[in-house]
Amino acid sequence: QAQAGWLQHDFGHLSVFSSSRWNHWVHKFVIGHLKGAPASWWNHLHFQHHAKPNCFRKDPDVNMHPLFFALGKTLAVELGVKKKKFMPYNHQHKYFFIIGPPALLPLYFQWYIFYFVVQRKQWADLAWMLTFYIRFFLTYSPLLGVKGILGLFLLVRFIESNWFVWVTQMNHIPMNIDYDKNVDWFSTQLQATCNVHHSLFNDWFSGHLNFQIEHHLFPTMPRHNFWK
Repeated sequence: QAQAGWLQHDFGHLSVFSSSRWNHWVHKFVIGHLKGAPASWWNHLHFQHHAKPNCFRKDPDVNMHPLFFALGKTLAVELGVKKKKFMPYNHQHKYFFIIGPPALLPLYFQWYIFYFVVQRKQWADLAWMLTFYIRFFLTYSPLLGVKGILGLFLLVRFIESNWFVWVTQMNHIPMNIDYDKNVDWFSTQLQATCNVHHSLFNDWFSGHLNFQIEHHLFPTMPRHNFWK
C-alpha cells in the first residue's frame, strides 16, 4: 500500500507517460483500485500543497496547526502572544507519535475520502474505490471472516499511516512554516523543502521523496532522475 502510494504520486504528477491522458487514467486505477482512494481528492489537496507549500491556511498539509501542533517559529510565537493553548505544545514532540503517524490514515483519511466523493459527486472515483474494497473482501473473507478482514484492514492502514506520515513530513516540517508572504514561486519552494540522505533504502522507502527540493522544483520529472 505504501509503495502504491508513491506510484500513484508519480502518475498524479504526469511523470510516467508522455501522454497526460494515460497518466490520468492509470492514476485513477492505481489510487482507486489498488488503494481505495479518489484521484480527485488527491489532486485537490496535493496541487494546493505544491502551489503554496508550508503556507498556513493555503497548504492543506499543515492544517493541523494549531489544534494539534504548534508548527513553525512564527506561528508558535503568535499563539504564545495570544495565549491560545489548545494542546500542551511543550510536549508535542512526545504526543506527535500518538496523534500524527498512527492516526492520519485509519482515523481521518478513511472516512473523509468517502465524504469528499459524495459531497462533490465524484461518482467515477467512487466506483474505482469500491472495486478495491470489493476485491479486498472477496480475497480475504474465505480465509479470515468479517472480523479478521476488518482487523487486517486496520492493521495495514495503521502501518501504512506511520510510513506515509514520516516520509511526507520529514522533508517539509523542519522548514519555514508561516502565512503566505507572496514570495516568488522559486523561493517559496526552496524555503519549504529539504532533502533527506540519499541511499538505496531511503530512495525505496520514501519513493524518492527524499529528493524533495528537486521534486518541488520539477514536479513532472520522473523520480529516478532526481539524483541527477
